Amino acid sequence: MIPRDYMIKALDGSGGVKVVLAATTHLVEHARQRHHTSATASAALGRVLTAALIMTHDLKDPADVVSVRFNGDGPAGVIIATATGMGTVRGYISEPQADLPAAAPGKLNVGGLVGTEGYVEVLKDIGMKQPFTGRVPLVSGEIAEDLVQYFMHSEQVPTLLALGVLVDVDLSIKAAGGLMVQALPGVDDELLASIEQQVLKLGNISSALEMTENLEELLQKVMGGIEYQLIGEQDLEFCCTCSRERLAVILSSYSKEELERLCDDEGTMEVTCNFCNQQYHYTPEQIMDAKKPQPRD
Repeated sequence: MIPRDYMIKALDGSGGVKVVLAATTHLVEHARQRHHTSATASAALGRVLTAALIMTHDLKDPADVVSVRFNGDGPAGVIIATATGMGTVRGYISEPQADLPAAAPGKLNVGGLVGTEGYVEVLKDIGMKQPFTGRVPLVSGEIAEDLVQYFMHSEQVPTLLALGVLVDVDLSIKAAGGLMVQALPGVDDELLASIEQQVLKLGNISSALEMTENLEELLQKVMGGIEYQLIGEQDLEFCCTCSRERLAVILSSYSKEELERLCDDEGTMEVTCNFCNQQYHYTPEQIMDAKKPQPRD
């Protein structure tokens, strides 16, 4: 297993094919522990988290953001992941305990959990006046296939995408990550076909990651002797942006009377962050204090 979460980017020698590989085992395990997900929900959420991180590969600013939202008719409900140019990601699944019988021996039924009716939406906030938003109908609910359709129809970029999460019998994550191959303008079709054949030889991406010690080794297998150059490497982690202070400021828009109605018998309220499941406790007075101007140095 790869000991850390990171992403590498490479171009073939002619500059016609871009390859992105990501190892996300530890951050997907972090998300599983945070959200107490079932086996199939872990696989679905882990794939979306990984996809969002891979889709940050071309961001220019660490503050830029990519959000991926799956809204299907399956029991999972909405699945959202938000990744930044710094390599951080956070996300959640509406129904973390939802589960289904395996689609086949050793294959979790992610497609059934997500559903086939609905849409996948991608939002890219890259510092422009308006964020770019693209939406396409779901194809299979398997995450990767749906995002391939997004790339083709919303960004007009032929893309091969493989995402995988290997869940152990104790529900912990044995391996997780993804691979993306994109054809750039002027690519040689034979070169692209050769790389696609090498990807097919890898088999299941999560199993390949489990048997690999680093992404560079896996990249060599993908390129199969084709000349290439590494163009980037980035550490990845699950990291939420919530904080006690930030949530207090949001809650301060309520009146004191509304806040008191939200409190339990002991006069406190519990607020849980959707993205990381962190719980915060407040009294109405503590929230009202957030409205007061803070002293300046």
